[in-house]
Amino acid sequence: MGLQVEKLEKNMAKLTIEVPVEKVEKAIDSAYKKQRNNMSVPGFRKGKVPRQMLEKMYGERIFFEDAANEMIPEAFESAALESGLEIVSHPDIEVVKMAKNEPFVFTAMVAVKPEVELGQYKGVEVEKTEVEVTEEEIQAELDKALEQNSRLVPVEDRAVQDSDITSIDFEGFVDGVPFDGGKGEDYSLTIGSHSFIDTFEEQLIGVKIGEEVEINVKFPEEYHSEELKGKPALFKVTVKEIKVKEIPEMDDEFASEVSEFETLEEYKADVKEKLKEKKEAEAKRTKENKVIDKLIENATIDVPDLMVQTQARQMANEFANRIVSQGISMEQYLQITGMTEDKMVDQMKPQALRTIQTSLVLEAIVEKENIEASEEEYNKELQTMAEMYKMEADKLKELISENEEKQIKTDIAVQKAIDMLCEEAVERKEA
Repeated sequence: MGLQVEKLEKNMAKLTIEVPVEKVEKAIDSAYKKQRNNMSVPGFRKGKVPRQMLEKMYGERIFFEDAANEMIPEAFESAALESGLEIVSHPDIEVVKMAKNEPFVFTAMVAVKPEVELGQYKGVEVEKTEVEVTEEEIQAELDKALEQNSRLVPVEDRAVQDSDITSIDFEGFVDGVPFDGGKGEDYSLTIGSHSFIDTFEEQLIGVKIGEEVEINVKFPEEYHSEELKGKPALFKVTVKEIKVKEIPEMDDEFASEVSEFETLEEYKADVKEKLKEKKEAEAKRTKENKVIDKLIENATIDVPDLMVQTQARQMANEFANRIVSQGISMEQYLQITGMTEDKMVDQMKPQALRTIQTSLVLEAIVEKENIEASEEEYNKELQTMAEMYKMEADKLKELISENEEKQIKTDIAVQKAIDMLCEEAVERKEA
């Protein structure tokens, strides 16, 4: 295999890769064997048409595309290794030459890991994040606990009121005709939640259990269904059940039921302490981010666009995997949001750039300060991971590959660097 490496500006490189004739012929023949079962020629059984005849009928380039797709990954991987470059992007491939009985030539444009010129990184000045727990925040947590421990009580001796939780059957009509999605049974609707269109919920106030009423509403002009936009509609609704939310009293008895404490005062003190711990953790993360922002600001790094593009696409793929795990296909998500894959990748580029800058700067500081993870720190991290995965630490250690061990130790070293830099940072109060 032939290779030429041309280093370009902005940490880019162009690899010109030449695949020898014998490998080209082998790839073309492989492509023919994969495709021949799908090609029919009168007088020949399916899959038995000679390659020369197919090339004569459809042109000698008929198998070139599949052959190129077969050769490129392996040839690029070998070339990347031979080049000695630290490549940090997917390659941008362009075919230069492909012809019968000639070498296959293609180029791969790649981003190369940028050099980092560190500026000041010790004792950087950042704005102080104050940690304070207010009475309003404590009360909000207590109210949340009350809400979580409320119960629904059926009501039968009165009509629907605001804030009631009703169970209804309904059917909607536009111009006297039922429409798709306009019918429901035993539907739970909280009056005043504004989850239904227009004045639907308000018109249910005063309706008794078992009573059927007609409700007139108008669909919004920006409604998602073209057929229903701006249209007046009539709903026939039957109220089947009315419930009210019963909130418990905030007293010693409630405190003893929802916590390990016997009195309300002890429970409130614990709520305050937990809020303080949460805010301190948030303040720590905020300080870390502010310090990292300063490190990036003080450093000089020329990050190539292709590296950012690769990182952004990786982040988009990870987001897609999370969406799928929640039971929504990426196609559905894009349809609902009106996004496209390319638009999503573009929106993720600023975050991708900061992720790259953060990684490069911290990696450079780790190297300059000779920060390493000790065996004790590594084993402690393994123990934490083992507890998370509910398995023995020794068993986990056996399963971890050499590369995974290296990455874990790198992550520990980076966090040690962050802790050191945050400890040495100078905090100033907001003016």
